[in-house]
Amino acid sequence: MMSIETQIDELIGREGGYSDHPADRGGPTRWGVTEQVARAYGYKGDMRALPRTTAADIYRQRYWLQPRFDQVAAVSPALGEELFDTGVNMGPAVAAKFLQHALNALNRQASDYPDIAEDGQIGAMTIAALKGYAAKRGAAGLRVLIRAVDALQAARYMEIAAKNPSQEAFLYGWLLNRTGPLA
Repeated sequence: MMSIETQIDELIGREGGYSDHPADRGGPTRWGVTEQVARAYGYKGDMRALPRTTAADIYRQRYWLQPRFDQVAAVSPALGEELFDTGVNMGPAVAAKFLQHALNALNRQASDYPDIAEDGQIGAMTIAALKGYAAKRGAAGLRVLIRAVDALQAARYMEIAAKNPSQEAFLYGWLLNRTGPLA
């Protein structure tokens, strides 16, 4: 399992330094953290000067611990990593909904474990469903679950670009860097 610190370091490396792309709905960002998120976590300075350590703290709290992706990683480290990255790019609730939707679709009409609410909140029921799925399907099943989450993510990127052509500027990179490994 890749530690959250390593995941954050790799993420910050991919996100790069300061950006303020005119088509980016997030506005000014540094290390991939938007100005709105930085302000919500108490940062008051110029976004160009956001410390890397502040960005790392935000990632750890907002995108790992608060959405309980650490609890998902305790069952499947690779799935936890996937949800962390998806949550950073699309929001933790969206990543959690992808997981919940995939778990419901893969439970064979609730014969393996009960359906769960697709509310974007990882709680006891979602973790129980994940554990039930993992017990029934094993390592291969967890790979399929990650593939399902990636498919939902890719479809969402396509929808975003279709609804707002200015976002086509980012579509290639999203599909290349944010969804599953290339064949």
